[in-house]
Amino acid sequence: MPTYTLNATPSTVHLGGFSSTLSPALRVQSGDVVQVETYSGFAHYGKAPDHFFTPEFIEICKTLPAERRVGPGPHLLTGPIYVEGAEPGDVLEVRLQSITPRLPIGFNAIRPGWGALPGEFDQPRLRFIDLDLERGVAEFPPGSGIRVPICPFFGILGVATDETSRNSVPPGAYGGNIDNRQLQAGSRVFLPVFLPGALFSVGDGHSAQGDGEIDVTAIETSMNGTLQLILRKDLHFQVPMAETPTDFITMGFAEDLDTAFELALKRMIDFLHKFVGIEREEAYVLCSLAIHFHITQVVNSPMKGVHGLLPKKILPQPALL
Repeated sequence: MPTYTLNATPSTVHLGGFSSTLSPALRVQSGDVVQVETYSGFAHYGKAPDHFFTPEFIEICKTLPAERRVGPGPHLLTGPIYVEGAEPGDVLEVRLQSITPRLPIGFNAIRPGWGALPGEFDQPRLRFIDLDLERGVAEFPPGSGIRVPICPFFGILGVATDETSRNSVPPGAYGGNIDNRQLQAGSRVFLPVFLPGALFSVGDGHSAQGDGEIDVTAIETSMNGTLQLILRKDLHFQVPMAETPTDFITMGFAEDLDTAFELALKRMIDFLHKFVGIEREEAYVLCSLAIHFHITQVVNSPMKGVHGLLPKKILPQPALL
């Protein structure tokens, strides 16, 4: 199968959101593999240590065209990638084959008015955090001996809708800023398609994040990834779904956590009924016995996220997606 390289350049990235009017950075066929490069920290150009910015990243910061600044969000995304044959109602399967930090440094930022405790932590603060890529840890606070494991993933995996300017901050049925730390290498993400070609974009690399993403950022990191994009006309999900090596994942996004949880729960019941083959009431009971629900994030205003984890090891045979 063909493998493409999609480097991050002023003509292959877009800032702040998604748009149906963006010209594709790459066109691929279903099943093709893309080695993609992403950068994080566009808003902090001029504030970071020298080794945070490569010459290529500096060029993006200085010369990004106005037509590729499509929304108010802070995220720099690589794409969109046009998948030939994708049509509304299809599903795009994204196989995350590898995800690795591009640079041995990331950042965390407290933004006034954002985060889980905006009234208590109301002063802006930008921290740069070194990554020990050889040992796979980041020490924080520096000198404390506390070592945070590096578990890289992409916070944003999403497709375009018919909007010409959609903020990159809130997640939704299109995926987007999911910020689910479970979606590491070896996982699959299933995204509904809304437009011809899907127009898939990726970015917002995280080297480490706790469930909730409490202060509004993780260890935000420029990231490289190898992704396989597969068009699925046999699936008809209305919202994102995921599979890791150990679990199936349903998701719920809403303006409050109760509703987000309810949506994730209902989607897990639907999954158990359709793909595992048990009745809905039994699925509801099984969710109480064995399904684990987590807060994905509480900071991507206005949408909060909850995800449910179905351990594969409890199933007598694997559910097939």
